[in-house]
Amino acid sequence: MSSETGLNSNWTRPDDFIKLQRLKQKKKQLAARVSNNNNNNNKRVELDENDRSKLLEAKIAQKRKNPFAKSTDCAKKPKTEEIQNAAKSTPDSFVRDTPTRPPPANLVLKKFDAQAFAKLLQQEHAKQADEDDDAALAARQLHTSHLPMDWCLKTRVRFFCPTELPSTQLKTSQLASGMTSFVRCFDTNQSESTLDISDATRFNQCTYYWQHPHLPWMTLFPRNSKENTGITIGERERKALAEEWDYSFRGLFQLLRARQCPYFYLCANSFTVLFRAAGTCGRAEMHALVTPSTRGMRNALREEGIEYSLPLKGEITTGSGQNNSLTEDTETNPESVDIASTTDTNAQLNEKAVPAEDGDDDDDDDAWLESLGVDERELRRIQTTHARKLQAAEMSVDFSDNSLLLIEGVECQGFFSYILNAKSTITSVGRLAGVPPTLLSPVAFPKATMQHLVPRSKQVRLDGVDYHSIDIKGLLLPTFLPSVAALLCETRQMFSATLASSTNTLSFSKATQKLLDTSPCEAKSAGEQDTGSHQVFGEQNLSECGLLPAVVSSICKTGQHAVGLLERVCYQRGDGFAWS
Repeated sequence: MSSETGLNSNWTRPDDFIKLQRLKQKKKQLAARVSNNNNNNNKRVELDENDRSKLLEAKIAQKRKNPFAKSTDCAKKPKTEEIQNAAKSTPDSFVRDTPTRPPPANLVLKKFDAQAFAKLLQQEHAKQADEDDDAALAARQLHTSHLPMDWCLKTRVRFFCPTELPSTQLKTSQLASGMTSFVRCFDTNQSESTLDISDATRFNQCTYYWQHPHLPWMTLFPRNSKENTGITIGERERKALAEEWDYSFRGLFQLLRARQCPYFYLCANSFTVLFRAAGTCGRAEMHALVTPSTRGMRNALREEGIEYSLPLKGEITTGSGQNNSLTEDTETNPESVDIASTTDTNAQLNEKAVPAEDGDDDDDDDAWLESLGVDERELRRIQTTHARKLQAAEMSVDFSDNSLLLIEGVECQGFFSYILNAKSTITSVGRLAGVPPTLLSPVAFPKATMQHLVPRSKQVRLDGVDYHSIDIKGLLLPTFLPSVAALLCETRQMFSATLASSTNTLSFSKATQKLLDTSPCEAKSAGEQDTGSHQVFGEQNLSECGLLPAVVSSICKTGQHAVGLLERVCYQRGDGFAWS
């Protein structure tokens, strides 16, 4: 037993063995640390024994050299010494061959140039003249208390204001209140409701409009957009779109007749129509403006018995020689003027068809020429030449602003039927083939889709002044700007707006302005009273059309500066509106 206990004591367990190994490693690490400390102490003692001067020299040697310091050893020698040394070292032949630098030229004054001096004076005078012109233009700038109505469609607008504009980041209550106010035609200032009446809500209410048809994968305004290429519609889809559009157009036209809709636009591929209710712009009856028109379209309307007039045709100015010769022929031949001109409801311009009296006159002229011995072949040549001149004179107006047609009164019903039945209303080839014209309205109508404009706000700095701006791209109806202007006039001291117009609809404002200038009610001696009564009756008749009272007043306004083409608008409280 004693031997077994001795053997057991000689054996070591694994745990004890690991502990011994760890103790050995710690002893080795401790011995290494002690030896390192001794070596460092010896070095320090050796360094301490050295002189202080050697330590300073070592530190100076270790210091980084300054690359911009001048070295005293290799300093530059003066130029005189370099020249002398070079002369001593180079042979005489080389010195003779080297070219010498010529002496500097003397300063010579140029002769006085009177023309150059006059140009400088003219530049100074031109700057002063520009400043004087700007000051005179600012002095002549007309300020009015109201904003003119622009009936052309806008594609972009940007508002500037030194103070903060209505927020475009809407809360839930603001977004819901704006949509509800637009759909239900609420005036938040006058109606007693629990809706949000903040500036952001009222601004949001102005950014909606109604459209039919709405195809998200197509751009339906403008109709000639490049994004519409390569899109085809099947026959079944075309038939369904035509049926839906027919019902929608009928309902919208009935709203216009009942004065529940103040106006709407019909945008086709080749023409655009603006329908306006009775009472707008001082017109006592419902009327329509069509632009541009062609000779074929005018002939089709004439064959249907629809009377129309060309308000802007008197402003024709041509620059080409061919057009000038045609205008001269129309001036010399009164018959051509009668054939090319159109008829108004007041019988001011006559263009229904070639009257029977003109036909009798032509027969008399032919008989007279035959009595003179004119050959029948020559007579036919004269007739064909005259017909070509008349046709060219009539076609010279096509696709221009001067070709705008005015259809009013009972003739609008006939024009409505013509649009429904005309094959040219819905094109069968080209872009948007089979897609009906786009209907745009500020109020709801059957089958319409509510569209929304997306405003973007940011801050800009102009001439050292910070401005708040809101930029909107998209389709802007004529009532958008008056609605926003009425809001900003109440809450802001000053603001400005820059607009971009659709060139195809500029003639709407031009024609309306000319019709107001030549209105029979203004030609009377008591014209102001008549225009005031027309405006009051128009506002009363359109009081239930769904627009704000301030907007209704602007579309019914007559008289001076009631309509204008707007590209830039400025407002200052106390001074009113200024525009260009």
